[in-house]
Amino acid sequence: MRQALDAKGLTKRFAEDRGGNFVVLTGVMLTALCMAVGTAVDVAQSYHLKSSLQTALDAAVTSTARDITLGVIKPEDARKSVEKFLNVNGRAIFSTQGAYTINTLTVDKTARTLDVTAFANVDLAFPFFGVKDPRVDVGSAAIYSDKQVEVAMMLDVTGSMAKKGTVDKIGDLKKAASNAVHTMLDNQDPKNPRIRVALIPYSSSVNTGDLSRSVFVEPDKKGELPSSTTSTELPPEDGSKMVKEIKAADGTKDFPTYERYTAELANALPSDQDKCATERKTLDGKPDFSADGPDTLRKDKNGKLYYALVNRDKNLSGAGMNRCPDAPIVPLTTDVKALEDSIESFRANGYTAGAIAIQWTSYMLSQSWSNVIKNAGLGDGPGASDSKHRSKVAILMTDGQFNTAFAGVSKNFNGQGATARGNAETLCSNMKNAGVEIYTIGFDLNDPKMSATERDQAKAVLKACATPDTGSKKHYFEASTGEELDAAFQSIIANNERIALTK
Repeated sequence: MRQALDAKGLTKRFAEDRGGNFVVLTGVMLTALCMAVGTAVDVAQSYHLKSSLQTALDAAVTSTARDITLGVIKPEDARKSVEKFLNVNGRAIFSTQGAYTINTLTVDKTARTLDVTAFANVDLAFPFFGVKDPRVDVGSAAIYSDKQVEVAMMLDVTGSMAKKGTVDKIGDLKKAASNAVHTMLDNQDPKNPRIRVALIPYSSSVNTGDLSRSVFVEPDKKGELPSSTTSTELPPEDGSKMVKEIKAADGTKDFPTYERYTAELANALPSDQDKCATERKTLDGKPDFSADGPDTLRKDKNGKLYYALVNRDKNLSGAGMNRCPDAPIVPLTTDVKALEDSIESFRANGYTAGAIAIQWTSYMLSQSWSNVIKNAGLGDGPGASDSKHRSKVAILMTDGQFNTAFAGVSKNFNGQGATARGNAETLCSNMKNAGVEIYTIGFDLNDPKMSATERDQAKAVLKACATPDTGSKKHYFEASTGEELDAAFQSIIANNERIALTK
């Protein structure tokens, strides 16, 4: 009985001793709080490590897939590439081998995918109760491609691009175009290049350079077209009847080869004739929007054969604001120097024959021009359209409203805004139907010296020409400064080269 009373008294005294009770309760609460904080810190550490490893692995896999795509590395080198990227470019925690482990790495050469899983152990700040460091696992995958890419850049070298005070738009264009060329062509496998680039500088016309034999220079009389020259009017070569007999589909014979035909036309020109071209024309003098090669045989209304040369309109004076651009067209090439030489020769002068330039852009991407380009010693020319193995891209850049046209026009050739814009939209539609992806750049289109109507019309034709956006992939760009122009080109290249993560 006494023991029970003693226990009861002890319990009563303990309950009445509030100071000691508070100390015990505080200790229990602090222990629980520390454990909660420690657990939160450990969870945060795990989450941060997983997030960091995921980000680093995504970047490593995407970079490696891009290098496989560009031919910089072979698929067999994928593991080394992923590890090198993580070691060199990953966050500090992944800067040394052993901070992470690549668990699996699979290159599927049929599906053209790279799939990688990796893990890392978390170095817990509060490893309670002897719990082992948890492991975080991540995975990433990317698609790589063997597509060849053909890019034609149409670049405005008109008078409005001239340097004015501290604003040097033509200088800005040179820098941006040069950077774009290097971004696309540097670091390729020279034995197996994947990307080729063409340049189409333009003002009132285009300078066809070494493709000048593809141009029919209209004599100064009405109605003269290439069909006026036939085999019966050509002098024999080396005393023979004809270099080669050509049989047309209807059995027509004795028509000269394209090389002979164009050589005779060139020999008839004055020695100082420029190499400019305007639009190709139909027999009635209207715009011919086809992308046919100039060596395509056609018939005139009298049944005479002729080649589908592109016209140099007799109303293009070749002087003043209508002089031929200094910079020639450069067909598709991997020759950085040839492209740089053309860019360096950019001089700002002339009106804005945007539709003519778009037509020549389509020629530089059309397989129909391959033979003529090859025979001119200018490379292999464009390849066949193939959505699985070849991508064709046009970049159309201007700093103002298209205003020049000659085909189907009788006067005021440099004041043909509506005609030029309509022609441009038709040509762009034809290119898109042929599988060409079109990006457009409006440079300094908010210039207050342009009227609101001019600005709206200039933007409208570029927006109409651009391929419709898909998801986050933009096709229409505006740039106000040289830095923004450069960024637009780089963004287009990144859009076209982007390898989407599949996980």
